[in-house]
Amino acid sequence: MKLTTVTNVSVDGVTQGHRRIDADIMGEADAPDRDGSDGFERFGWAPPLLDDETSTFISEAFQRADAFLLGRRTYEIFAGSWGAGMDPGNPVGDALNARPKYVASTTLTEPRWAGTTVLSGDVADAVRELKAEPGGELQVWGSGTLIRWLLGHRLVDEIVLLTYPVVVGQGTRLFPATGPDTGLELADLRTTPNGLTIQTYRTTGRPRYETTPT
Repeated sequence: MKLTTVTNVSVDGVTQGHRRIDADIMGEADAPDRDGSDGFERFGWAPPLLDDETSTFISEAFQRADAFLLGRRTYEIFAGSWGAGMDPGNPVGDALNARPKYVASTTLTEPRWAGTTVLSGDVADAVRELKAEPGGELQVWGSGTLIRWLLGHRLVDEIVLLTYPVVVGQGTRLFPATGPDTGLELADLRTTPNGLTIQTYRTTGRPRYETTPT
């Protein structure tokens, strides 16, 4: 399976708090990513910019997945909404409930959401084994910490960015100030009526750098 990450991101790279529901489910005290970025208060910056074309793209992407790989926090948010029967008949919830879900966590021991497998121990090897299985896409939604870890281990095949035309000005960014370098090849680009851009990139290993002429 191809490992594809799909991320809602602002123009300034923020992923945190794009939906109000994340804070409502987790509780505002726990809603910020557990990386020290306390004090975040600008929840819900994505829905006012969401349009039908973006919603259709998201629904179709979820339906395309053969399985999902999630970080602990994103898994808990999804389990507390889609796994709890929110909006029955929604194609996103239908896909999440029907497909296998894999959670990279050292602390989750008894998941209650049917179809969940916890990956512990050597997660990198476990992900490689999943990627070696037949199928189309192993999708990662949200899960910024996990995405950064996967990129660091060169396990990501495709990156999809849904970039919203807004500068949030605070919060956790998808890519840290210092991290692994990754070359990208643009595979698809589209825009939506409300000004979102949806970019699909294939990873190409480490990027090439200009060398000093000799």
